Amino acid sequence: MLNRRMPAQFPPIIAPSILSADFSRMADEVAAVEAGGAEWLHLDVMDGHFVPNLTFGPQLIGALRPQSKMVFDVHLMMAPVDPFIEMFAKAGADHIHVHIEAGAHTHRTLQMIRDHGVKAGIAICPATPPEAISEVLDMVDMILVMTVNPGFGGQKFLDSQCAKIRTLRRMADETGRDIRIGVDGGITLETCPRATEAGADVMVAGTSVYGQPDYAAAIAGLRESARRFS
Repeated sequence: MLNRRMPAQFPPIIAPSILSADFSRMADEVAAVEAGGAEWLHLDVMDGHFVPNLTFGPQLIGALRPQSKMVFDVHLMMAPVDPFIEMFAKAGADHIHVHIEAGAHTHRTLQMIRDHGVKAGIAICPATPPEAISEVLDMVDMILVMTVNPGFGGQKFLDSQCAKIRTLRRMADETGRDIRIGVDGGITLETCPRATEAGADVMVAGTSVYGQPDYAAAIAGLRESARRFS
């Protein structure tokens, strides 16, 4: 049963991650993937505490927001996270993902996100079982499955997470709500079909877009790869 195909519920979205972009040319890098056909932009916010790396804060998101019409998909790898929800919402986030592992009061955090008119996402690390998010599925618009251990770009896709994606796809469908499932980490032309076959429909892609010479071709290639099983 674990190998049964769990098709994605939505057309696949490719969301380039600016973690892999050239930070000295950030506005240009955002414009380039938008011109290349990206619909979403993934923004990884790391605090050096919840994960062993530092990236950027709401000021950068606020500066980029007027430059782009893409959906800003903000992933907060932070703990604590509640004090910063309003800042990121006001900066222009369309989605805010928080980690189930980041605090004891995730339901309250998700309600805060929704109260600010932003779509709420729950992210889950590789070592966390899918059942950990069962009590907040009624609060989320998206589940973000980490297919690497969070903190650094360029890591190898963890195939062990495909079984988790299948379980989460089933759990999400059983709610009767439209819940997207995204995957973040190690997405390439080879791993993208494995994720969509398991039931994911949003591919966060870092070096497989920003590490390529032609962003448009890279985005189109990943989208076509995802559609093999969508």
